[in-house]
Amino acid sequence: MIDQKQLENVECFKYLGSMLTNDGRCTCETKSRIAMAKAAFNKKKTLFTSKLDLNLRKKLIKCYIWSMAFYGAETWTLRAEDQKYLESFEMWCWRRMEKISWTDHMRNEEVLLRVNEQRNILHEIRKRKANWIGYILRRNCLLKQVIEGKIKGEMEVERRRGRRRKKLLDDLKDRRGYSYLKEEALERTMWRHRFGGGIGPVVRENAE
Repeated sequence: MIDQKQLENVECFKYLGSMLTNDGRCTCETKSRIAMAKAAFNKKKTLFTSKLDLNLRKKLIKCYIWSMAFYGAETWTLRAEDQKYLESFEMWCWRRMEKISWTDHMRNEEVLLRVNEQRNILHEIRKRKANWIGYILRRNCLLKQVIEGKIKGEMEVERRRGRRRKKLLDDLKDRRGYSYLKEEALERTMWRHRFGGGIGPVVRENAE
């Protein structure tokens, strides 16, 4: 209750452009961002499918379309389902750019060869998350305490059966754990070399 007004309990709401849900997952937000990015692509379809140089068109898509899809991606905790949506969106962009219909029965590998690309969208999200997390871990702030679970709350969480839920830092940590990750973040050069260099696919985990 705030100012004598009872707040309504809702399953989801939009805050600062991002869709927040009561289960704490990013599936709704991911689908929403992809839908907006596809709509933006269709508005400029004549530009992206024109006879401009291939590399220029790819840069335009990554700058204009992917940036819209990646808004707030630094805070996403991607499950296997979410990663599939994003990879499908990546292939959707290249197929639309080259005017390749699903009825052409062209495999994704052939499409990637045609546009001289490889699956890169999950790597790009991981790189953005690493840049943001590295900045947070180098500071002594409230958000860092939240990430480390040092903020007390009153929500009761029931233990679920099966595999534990994936956490924000799971796709950045290795077997050495969070303490090593925090130490590594203090060295910006090492941090950028680890997460910022190279282009390659992110291994998808079957985690819920």
